Amino acid sequence: MTAAGTLAAVSGLARAQFRVEVTGVGVPQIPFAVAPFAVPAGLPQDVAAIVAADLVRSGQLRQLPGGTTVLDEMARPDLAPWRAQGADALLTGSVRRLADGRFDVRFRLWDAVRGTDLGGLSYPVSAADLRLAAHRIADYVYEKLTGERGVFSTRIAYVSKNGERHQLWVADADGENAQPALTSREPIISPAWSPNGAQLAYVSFEALKPVIYVHDIATGRRRLLASFRGSNSAPAWSPDGRRLYATLTLAGSSQIYALDLDGGAPQRITQTGGIDTEPAFAPDGKAVYFVSDRGGSPQIYRMTPDGREVTRVTFEGSYNVSPAVSPDGRHLAFISRIGDAFRLRLMDLSSGTVTSLTDTVADESPSFAPNGRLIMYATRVQGRESLMTTTLDGRIKTRLAASGNVREPDWGPFPA
Repeated sequence: MTAAGTLAAVSGLARAQFRVEVTGVGVPQIPFAVAPFAVPAGLPQDVAAIVAADLVRSGQLRQLPGGTTVLDEMARPDLAPWRAQGADALLTGSVRRLADGRFDVRFRLWDAVRGTDLGGLSYPVSAADLRLAAHRIADYVYEKLTGERGVFSTRIAYVSKNGERHQLWVADADGENAQPALTSREPIISPAWSPNGAQLAYVSFEALKPVIYVHDIATGRRRLLASFRGSNSAPAWSPDGRRLYATLTLAGSSQIYALDLDGGAPQRITQTGGIDTEPAFAPDGKAVYFVSDRGGSPQIYRMTPDGREVTRVTFEGSYNVSPAVSPDGRHLAFISRIGDAFRLRLMDLSSGTVTSLTDTVADESPSFAPNGRLIMYATRVQGRESLMTTTLDGRIKTRLAASGNVREPDWGPFPA
């Protein structure tokens, strides 16, 4: 299966695997402009357009018209007209063919307000890596303008179902360049990136029961990690990458166990007779959030990694699941049932304040961007399964709409 669509509005690309729509208005955004890059005829990717689309998708920046005059990285533009237009920053650049068949992608960023040069870089890349070069430029620009690291060169994973075909996909953070990592006639669920971004753990039903594999992204090799009696599900990596926590039914009910990547017997962590599932580590590794019905309904709890000091975290409503902790440990994203709707919510862990971020009815699988600025999740929009991102205030959302049943996204870490 190839996801199909067109990238609309911001980027202007002719073909793409997702249609991207940015909606909503939020806090003041940094205005920027991208002048047309100097590029050779027939360039397979519009680098400048990809950079602009990334920056707008962040929700932190706002694009202004870039004009029609080509400005490469060697140009010394008169910044007064850009400043008068309201731009805080101007990006210029070029793409040149090299003798070995690669392309040299160069750029320069200007502070239009102060009239200063904010630097630039050169990326010699193959044609296949032009998108990656554009994402790296966007990361540079974003960090210079916001002071925070950009996430545009990171990757996402998700699963899809088309007819009887189930697939695990790895894509760029903007949803483009999707590549199938696994195809199966049986369901694939719960992909989880390793902390170093080199592997994915996931649950496969190809053995006609749920078992957990660890999959090497670069080589495609995988190994069976958990195929114990009963069900093996909900893998979650420890922050040091040495262990996985997962939900097993070895004792009859669903309980959380620790699995050593080097093998050995699973270590039972939770000790109830009910259902304990969906473990999610805090980034410092000192706490694990999970879902339990020990109080009578599914709620989110927190415990130490050895299963002690259990504390209930969610109290509003009778159904709260799918915990995801922000990279700075300050927020908890989760799914609540509100009436007949399943909606994405966000808790400030220091105050306990909960905010609803969506008005859709079938949200699932929240996952934070590695800089903590966006949350990706799956939902249903106009009867269609979609991947979405939202800012933490819920004001700016991006829809990444692919064909087929697209679900269970997970956002990978920063590149090593």
